[in-house]
Amino acid sequence: MINATKGRADVWIAGLVLIATIAMVASYFSPIWWVSLTAPNYPKDAFPDGIRIQFHFNGVYNGCRVVTGASQHQNEILQQDISGSEERYNPILDASRNMNRGAQGLDCVHEMNTINHYVGMFPIETGAPVERPMSKFFIAFFVIMLASFILPSRRQGLVILCAGFAALTAWMLVDLYAQGHLAQFVEQYQEGAGTYFKEPERLHLWGERLTFALNATVVGLIVAMIVLILGTWRIRNFSLLLALVPALLPFFFVFDYAGWLWFFGHNLHPWGAFTVKPFMPTVFGEGKVAQFSTYSYPYWGFALLLIVFLALVPATLLRRRQLREAMPA
Repeated sequence: MINATKGRADVWIAGLVLIATIAMVASYFSPIWWVSLTAPNYPKDAFPDGIRIQFHFNGVYNGCRVVTGASQHQNEILQQDISGSEERYNPILDASRNMNRGAQGLDCVHEMNTINHYVGMFPIETGAPVERPMSKFFIAFFVIMLASFILPSRRQGLVILCAGFAALTAWMLVDLYAQGHLAQFVEQYQEGAGTYFKEPERLHLWGERLTFALNATVVGLIVAMIVLILGTWRIRNFSLLLALVPALLPFFFVFDYAGWLWFFGHNLHPWGAFTVKPFMPTVFGEGKVAQFSTYSYPYWGFALLLIVFLALVPATLLRRRQLREAMPA
């Protein structure tokens, strides 16, 4: 009877963890959150969603829809904005001169940067410079943890942890260092920031700091792998963290997202055409900045993260019950 009950619990745990793993991997390729700005100079017929962008784990993407017959209208509106701007802002708006991009439509990431520039904000691409290139490794890290957790045998779970973390470490070192993707990302980051900052010394310093932060994150992730292996090996209930930590992924995202919004809103620069006091951009819901209405809401990728949470919490509780029942009286 006890074995039958344990077998059913193992099946439930395996099913829940499998659902969570699929949802987590799918979330990496999905838009997690969206932000939109609307204003009178962006009419609904040409900009039905306003100036909209989408946040993924690995970057920020265009969220504007293509409206049939609206491309020319969008172009005319943006050309009027450009011609009415001060000359010193025109270089920032150069990319807006080519709006008819076929299926891609309006580049709302660039347009959002243009709007933010008016109030002295950093370009969006400067946000989360460590999280974006490291996100694929974080997701792989969590998947390996779940692959270990799904096995009822601690010895088998340790084998999965050791083999998986060894493979992840090798992939990370080859990708970032042997293939030069870390240096390439830092260079691209400096180039993007250089669109706004014409200060080579500052850009060089930022590049050095970003390189250090990425290297420190790599070391930290390897240390975390070692801690998880040793903890699972030596402490009976430590294996519960293998599911509990990935379950908190939606909360990690919101915390990180809100932190970067605070950074953008509280680090304004004097280049802006409009003077705005430091502020906290809207994390969830609707807000107002100057003449712009702002909207910030989770997207369907965040629903996948909630599935991860809702699947892993009961799986953790079931495994916790198993561990308690297996303890000698």
